[in-house]
Amino acid sequence: MADKKRERRGLGRGLSALMADVGSEVSDEEPFSAPLADRTIPIEKISPNPDQPRRDFLQEDLEELARSIREKGIIQPLIVRKTTDKSVPYQIVAGERRWRAAQLAQLHEVPAIIREYSDAEVLEIAIIENIQRTDLNPIEEAAGYRQLMDRFGHTQEILAQALGKSRSHIANLMRLLSLPDEVQGYLREGKLSAGHARALITAEDPAVLAREVIRKKLSVRETERLVKKPASTARIRRDRPEKDADTRALEADLAANLGMKVAINHVPGQENGSLTISYKSLEELDDLCRLLSATPPADSR
Repeated sequence: MADKKRERRGLGRGLSALMADVGSEVSDEEPFSAPLADRTIPIEKISPNPDQPRRDFLQEDLEELARSIREKGIIQPLIVRKTTDKSVPYQIVAGERRWRAAQLAQLHEVPAIIREYSDAEVLEIAIIENIQRTDLNPIEEAAGYRQLMDRFGHTQEILAQALGKSRSHIANLMRLLSLPDEVQGYLREGKLSAGHARALITAEDPAVLAREVIRKKLSVRETERLVKKPASTARIRRDRPEKDADTRALEADLAANLGMKVAINHVPGQENGSLTISYKSLEELDDLCRLLSATPPADSR
């Protein structure tokens, strides 16, 4: 418990303060809001954060950013912190994507802002930066929210306010983490949308239905109907098994005599089953009770 309290005190500036530091890291398209770099640092003197939540950097995206850097330079400085490694004295806090693209652009130095952060703060900023990026897939974003809540004790309300998201947006995304790994993989690959995935959460076998959705290229609405169909079909089969003509005729005769709906469910191949009489009001129930409890007339013979 003491360790957890000490870690949370290390975040004493609060999530909003960390957001202020990382806010300018969100976009490379806002040069006027970019802070001034403290200095330029040789690329080889900077190492990536080993706890970076994001593991996949698309080569095509990096090459596109590298072309932009060749033309305009790095608009948003990296945020780094000092390390004890004298050969590589700086570690990336935010901006690894720009650092990688700068290498492709064959830059020797990059602009950087030097800050002092604890390990916990570095992880939190890395998560925030990734969540704010527009190209995160739903699973990456949901995993980021989960990390912020589990690692730092943030609530959905705090995250919603600090990140400019609605609470329902955060809650709905985090529900996706309950899906099987196979379905989460389809989300990561862009084969399914978050809307498709939300519809599959309540399915008995989401992976099977996900493959069908992808194969048939179903819309979200079609996916929702697909999820409901197997359950409703199974329920109908359980409640109303296939009946022969004699059984249906007997149901009709009893219903006509009682003035109520009658269902006979006979177990195929056996002599047992059940008879269900449905009433619409308490008055009909009273009538049924009188019929069932009536004393038969005495034999006149």
